[in-house]
Amino acid sequence: METELSAEHSAEPGTDDSAVLRDFYERMPYPAPLTSLDEHRELYRNPERRRALFHLLFPTEHPRSGLEILVAGCGTSQAARYALREPDARVTGIDISETSLAHTRKLQEKYKLDNLTLHRLSILDVPSLGKTFDHIVCTGVLHHLLDPDAGLLALRSVLKRDGAMQIMVYGSYGRTGIYMIREYCQLLRMATSSEELLDLRATLQALPKNHPMAHLLDKNKDFEHPGALADAFLHPQDRAYTVPQIRSWLDRCRMSFGRWIEQAPYLPQCGAVARTPHAALLNELPETAQHAAVELFRGTITQHKFVAYRSDRTQEGQPIQFSGEQWRAYVPIRLPWTVSVCDGVPPGFVAVLLNQAHKHPDLVLKVNAAQFRLFNEIDGRRTLGEIAQNSGTDETRLVEFFHRLWQYDQIVFDASHG
Repeated sequence: METELSAEHSAEPGTDDSAVLRDFYERMPYPAPLTSLDEHRELYRNPERRRALFHLLFPTEHPRSGLEILVAGCGTSQAARYALREPDARVTGIDISETSLAHTRKLQEKYKLDNLTLHRLSILDVPSLGKTFDHIVCTGVLHHLLDPDAGLLALRSVLKRDGAMQIMVYGSYGRTGIYMIREYCQLLRMATSSEELLDLRATLQALPKNHPMAHLLDKNKDFEHPGALADAFLHPQDRAYTVPQIRSWLDRCRMSFGRWIEQAPYLPQCGAVARTPHAALLNELPETAQHAAVELFRGTITQHKFVAYRSDRTQEGQPIQFSGEQWRAYVPIRLPWTVSVCDGVPPGFVAVLLNQAHKHPDLVLKVNAAQFRLFNEIDGRRTLGEIAQNSGTDETRLVEFFHRLWQYDQIVFDASHG
């Protein structure tokens, strides 16, 4: 399930290797260019989709028009998609690849995106734009820099003090198979000709079924495309991160961690890890250690997608708490890409709740009849306090259930009414 928070790969140099990376993406633009955004436009006819995404980043703020959005390393279509979905925002897209920008310009012209401005520009030169941004999107880019710290600091310099940054970087453990095949390709001195990429695709299909790359081939049809093969296995430069490395990186760059875009894969309270004998021990760990441990338990996280803020932000970025009384003012909003399945559920339950963005099949939430009634009370307008009053449910159980919905990425909260 692709949401607007999914990955977009591009390249961004910061040193004298820029010519190498620019040449790579001029020849191998990735992702595959789009000629239509009609499906994307149809998704955003539902205003709750935009609202939910806004509150992932800004839970305590009211949605507003006139946001300044920067898409840094916008690739072939990402900036156009943001401009289409956010018609009241001013969107700036930058990329070093003229080929990628040309594809974006075609979409800009086709859909008359007057709120989009494009620049052929390095992330390190982003201060030359002479403006600051409420929301910066940088997905699949910073891990291609020789100095990711310099790139993140450059972006921080143009992020408004109370703005939000949406980042995706590669995950170390889940990409083990990719890095094995990359080394294999290096030994063969492979290049990016059409013939070599076709041969590589055929070779991948012959990998042993227990190869560390196999789980990615089974789930990712993207590897059928030449650009995706080149980006994964023949890219001149990338690095990957563990959870502790991300937190250290943010600290060095005077940024603070907000939340994972999909948080359930990192939480010891969710999925199979919550049913292991180690569950209680995991819950006693500090938050970062919990997330690091679950990343190791899962072993297949290939991308880390998260929200970050400037460390000198004037207000708390992600203040959602379920202790005290502040929860009463939260308005739960269902994430539009979640579904409830009522057929074939286990005995004692009436539905299974799924977030289609999750890549781990154990991250399903089974609910009984009372819980499903509470779930169906969510209308995007009433607060938890109002739901508690109207439903007559024991408040402790209500808070526990909505906390669990939040952990499992079924809902976000509009906490702007507190």
